[in-house]
Amino acid sequence: MTVLSEGNHAAAFLVSEAAGTRSRERITVSSGESLVAGAVLGKVTLGAATPAPFSGNAANTGTIATVSLGAGAKAGVYRLVVIEPASNAGAFTLEDPDGVTIGTGTVGVEFTGGGLTFTLADGATDFKAGEGFTLTVAAGSGKYRLYHPANTDGSQVALAVLFSAVDATAADRPGVAVVRDAEVDAAELSWFAGASGEQKATGLAQLAGAGIIAR
Repeated sequence: MTVLSEGNHAAAFLVSEAAGTRSRERITVSSGESLVAGAVLGKVTLGAATPAPFSGNAANTGTIATVSLGAGAKAGVYRLVVIEPASNAGAFTLEDPDGVTIGTGTVGVEFTGGGLTFTLADGATDFKAGEGFTLTVAAGSGKYRLYHPANTDGSQVALAVLFSAVDATAADRPGVAVVRDAEVDAAELSWFAGASGEQKATGLAQLAGAGIIAR
């Protein structure tokens, strides 16, 4: 006997939404995603992070090889400024794109703060006070993909629920998502494979922050 499996129906997860289409938005689903109705989505708000030395860094050859992005990272220009020079060491401060001081780090020691992780390596010539780097985090594509807390492009934050299935396996595809002012059936939501109860709870809390309440 042939066994048939019924998939997720469009909008089956919806308990209630705002009048008209205020709860919904047209979106673009990022290439490589094949998603069912009710998929919990994140938005790609961040691109790559590019460090660049200040033009006045004199002969210093210190470097930042790689900048990793995590939760709390913002698009824009971060400023790293050396405040206490030292031989093969020293201290620096980091400001976020809004000019808020995130914290103090040490040359040669991995720094994590403001959603960034990197190491400022010392060069052949020690840094001087006032020298430093900009760390420019590019804006993301604004497209949507399946929410996952391990993502680093902004989609580690759950912001929306896909209204109906979208197959973007081969290329970006248009879709519709519920993004605000709605109640959803938690049992009808679709998560990434292997999502734990704790990860789902985090995602539901983030959806609530966007005005999407799970029942």
